[in-house]
Amino acid sequence: MSVQKQSVSFTDAAYAFAKELVEAGEYPNVSAAVSGELAKAKAERDRERTLLEAELERRLSLPLDQWDPVGQASEVTAGARAHLAATARKT
Repeated sequence: MSVQKQSVSFTDAAYAFAKELVEAGEYPNVSAAVSGELAKAKAERDRERTLLEAELERRLSLPLDQWDPVGQASEVTAGARAHLAATARKT
């Protein structure tokens, strides 16, 4: 495994959390804490993606007569569109 050196900046709260992890003995240093917590976050995202894909496959394998009507496409995507619009306003 190669190591990439990178300079990063942290908020006070993020740095304090990383130091807490080190002081609690969970990691030997802040760098290891950041790497370890990023690995945990990636594993959680991968797990969530796997669960979503499995659920989508399960639902898509149902016979058409077992599908529930969802309404108009614009109604189905309204929540996602509102979320994207709110996110765009924040940037």
